[in-house]
Amino acid sequence: MTTKARLLAFTIDCADPKGLAAFYHDVTGMEITYAEDEYAAITDGTTSIYFGRVPDRAPVEWPSPDKQFHLDFRVPDVERAVADYLALGATRPEFQPGVTEEGTRWVVLRDPEGHVFCVCPETS
Repeated sequence: MTTKARLLAFTIDCADPKGLAAFYHDVTGMEITYAEDEYAAITDGTTSIYFGRVPDRAPVEWPSPDKQFHLDFRVPDVERAVADYLALGATRPEFQPGVTEEGTRWVVLRDPEGHVFCVCPETS
């Protein structure tokens, strides 16, 4: 039987760990537990998101087969959350596979450093 693992954290490469930690703190409400120039962290007490400084990191195009990950967040009101996150510095790319003629299933945004994340309804 394979040893089962529990996710401790997800680490995101970025140029500004403190700035990106502050952005995701505002998005998630997770507590900032560490914030230095080289490294920062937020947590909900169970799972953490870490931010490590990689000064030459360049965001990939969206859509692109080069995208290595994205985060998905559930919210009670997608359009309100999108407006809030845009005000925090996120951007909304033109390509939106979750927005169809039938309605919005999810919205793709990019954080201030260009990482893709999705804003999903609480029920989907």
